[in-house]
Amino acid sequence: MTILLIVEMVGGTGMIAAAAFFLIFVAVAYIVFRLLKKTVKMAFRMAIVAAILLIAIAGSISFWWLGSSKSTPKPRSAQTK
Repeated sequence: MTILLIVEMVGGTGMIAAAAFFLIFVAVAYIVFRLLKKTVKMAFRMAIVAAILLIAIAGSISFWWLGSSKSTPKPRSAQTK
C-alpha cells in the first residue's frame, strides 16, 4: 500500500512502465550474453550487451519522462461583461 502511494507521488504509471521496460531489456541482454557464449568473442558480446542496455536505459528514461509529465490545465480566462 505504501509502495503504491510512493509510486503515485514519484511518477505513477511512467515509473512502472520504465521499470518494466528496463527489466525486460536486462533479461534480454542476459539471455543474449549467454547465447553468444561460445560463438562470439568476449569483446563483441560485451558490445552487443552494452547496446541493448543503452536502449533499455534510453527507453526507461523516456517512459518515465513521458509518463510522469503532468499536464496542467489552462487557467480560465476572466469573463468580461
